[in-house]
Amino acid sequence: GRPLTVKIAAPRGDARVDAPRRQPGSPLRIFVCNLPSQVDNPRLEELFSKHGKVVDARVVYERREGASCSRGFGFVTMATGEESYKAIRALNKQVSVTVGRFSVSA
Repeated sequence: GRPLTVKIAAPRGDARVDAPRRQPGSPLRIFVCNLPSQVDNPRLEELFSKHGKVVDARVVYERREGASCSRGFGFVTMATGEESYKAIRALNKQVSVTVGRFSVSA
């Protein structure tokens, strides 16, 4: 499968990802793409919680004929910038990750 892409998300309302504006020490919003379809919000939170405190974890869904379908990406907010960078270093470009009892291949 394709490796996960894990990076700092652009601040809301700003399309630039290269230089997010934030207060020092504030939590960072992380963009995660190439998520397998079986990864839902709790599994995404569990994956990132191995690297620090997760404030919020959300997979983006698309509605199709009354059912929701993962779009293959999501956003995670860690409690601190340090934890965010730790998670990014650990998970970016990973092809297979373990979430609970499941091994998820991207």
